[in-house]
Amino acid sequence: MRSQGSTTGDAENDRPQYPIESVDNALRLLLMFRDRDRLRLVDASAALGVAHSTAHRLMAMLTYHGFVRREPDTKLYLAGPALLDVGLSVVRRMDIRTAARPIMETLAEEIGETVHLATLEGANVRFIDAVESPQALRVAARTGRVLPAHCTSVGKALLAHLDKAELRALYPGSKLVAQTSHSISRRRQLELALDELRERGYAVNEEESEEGVGSIGVAILRPSGVPVAGMSIAAPMSRFKPAQREKMAAVALDAAERLAASVG
Repeated sequence: MRSQGSTTGDAENDRPQYPIESVDNALRLLLMFRDRDRLRLVDASAALGVAHSTAHRLMAMLTYHGFVRREPDTKLYLAGPALLDVGLSVVRRMDIRTAARPIMETLAEEIGETVHLATLEGANVRFIDAVESPQALRVAARTGRVLPAHCTSVGKALLAHLDKAELRALYPGSKLVAQTSHSISRRRQLELALDELRERGYAVNEEESEEGVGSIGVAILRPSGVPVAGMSIAAPMSRFKPAQREKMAAVALDAAERLAASVG
């Protein structure tokens, strides 16, 4: 909260000091699909400067993980579903920012508080965009920051859409990392909070990620019910009163519904 009053280097220069050759070759193979639809094993071998058998082992591992697939009739290699999923996931994130921006700007102006957009990354949330409050005393934008999901309202809103097994996989231990003295620090405590959240429809954060800051968080859902991202409205605790929370929750849920309709 505040009161108002990396450069990418040359690829060769950024090369790791201790490269792992097999990983380097596998990644170079994947990059070759930028310029071609299909790849012959002999071409892969020549491009990498490795034996045919080595190229075959690399392709076999990439096929196993779904990054490439082999046409049974031609024996040529094509981009696999995992590679496509990675690319589409990045595009979807770009799309959600583009679609969300005007809604976030309107929301920040209407409610007078900072609006964040975030995605779930394992047990963390990454803040991918923000529109700051127009007020002098406001919560600062967290764009680019990564925080424990259970310590944020938007993170809890996204965690609520996981089943028990998925949640336990993210939090295998009973004790959770705390950001402040107000953070949820036990898995059972988190499970109970998520149960309440599912009934209410939105998450509340009272100084759990940062002292003096409160927020309301909601999930932006696809038609399938799977969240594509989450949105939160954050305010100084001095303005985070019950009546204001109810208003924030109502407009956040409405905004999430409109955004979900626009991204499909």
